[in-house]
Amino acid sequence: MNTPKLTERFEQALVYATRLHANQTRKVSHTPYIAHLMSVAALVLEAGGNEDEAIAALLHDAVEDQGGQPTRDEIQRRFGDVVVAIVDGCTESDTTPKPPWLERKTRYLDQLRLASPSVRLVSLADKLHNARSVLAEWQQQGDVIWSQFKGSKEKTLWFYQSLVQIYQQTGSDWMTEELERVVSQLGK
Repeated sequence: MNTPKLTERFEQALVYATRLHANQTRKVSHTPYIAHLMSVAALVLEAGGNEDEAIAALLHDAVEDQGGQPTRDEIQRRFGDVVVAIVDGCTESDTTPKPPWLERKTRYLDQLRLASPSVRLVSLADKLHNARSVLAEWQQQGDVIWSQFKGSKEKTLWFYQSLVQIYQQTGSDWMTEELERVVSQLGK
């Protein structure tokens, strides 16, 4: 496997993502949000992703959580069409307020079915890290964590199980297999 060489452009994306998400924390753990973005980028790189995919991993929530269309335009200007296309494919909503939970998740699943391999890679890394985080919090705090989510436990599990099915349609890899294991543990 060829290991991608990360350039100054990746460093610029890391700094940009850190600034964009400086005041954002994770739902349950309240850790700085940048930790999630770095974890997703690490998973992408560990799975053989290239620099554009790693940059998109750092920025995958920027449009949705930090400014909508103006942020999308800035990402395109700074990092190019390839990165912004991946970010677009990972974005559930670019409007405020966001559409209702079920509508948003259903639309995301539909767009993921037609997504490029790069979008699927970044999406899978994102969802794997999210599911790992939920599992860790659930093991520590129990079912009380589900109150932090807009979807119920049942709806959240439905969403993750649907994601697993979509990722499996393009073949199985270690991240898909791990996501399936984590989702199975959450369903117990």
